[in-house]
Amino acid sequence: MVLVAGIAAVVSYQHMHELAVRQGESWLGATLIPLAVDGMIVASSMSVLHASRCGRRGGVLPWVLLVVGSLASLAANVAVADPTLIARIIAAWPSFALIGAYEMLMGQIRQSRAVQAAEDVTSDLPSDVLLAREENREDTTRKGAQELHQMAWRWAQDNCRPDGRLPSGKVIAAQFSRSDRWGRWIKRAGCAGRLEPSVGNVPQP
Repeated sequence: MVLVAGIAAVVSYQHMHELAVRQGESWLGATLIPLAVDGMIVASSMSVLHASRCGRRGGVLPWVLLVVGSLASLAANVAVADPTLIARIIAAWPSFALIGAYEMLMGQIRQSRAVQAAEDVTSDLPSDVLLAREENREDTTRKGAQELHQMAWRWAQDNCRPDGRLPSGKVIAAQFSRSDRWGRWIKRAGCAGRLEPSVGNVPQP
């Protein structure tokens, strides 16, 4: 996104610089005006980002400046194009790509900040609460694995070969998208009576 934004910023700058020159601006004015337009977009986006990271809304002014700056950038890029639809679309694309890429980057930063904030809140919990959560998570994972093992063993019993033999470990594994080793373990554990519903926790292979 940074690469796309950089390329788009260069092309958009050239378009706005050309427009300023056409309108009679001095060399210095034509050089600085594009920076003021795109700079306002960056500044307002950063203000919204800062407010979001502090747990507040961005406020009206930053959003208004962001919208106005984006429209001004698009209009300036379109103004230098030939009066045809294709030419105007091509001219507007760099500004559109710059705004879109920059906003996606800001969105990722906001999301990462939200995840970090959630982790910080979790880290502040007492150690006994964290331990209880971890134990519950492990119990849930172990129970899910046990149910899957029992389901695979029931499937193997229900799909015996015509001669009464159980399917091979490879066939069992393929049915549940697992490795051949997993399928062989299911067959051995089931034949040994370790996958009956009454049995407690079943160790994972």
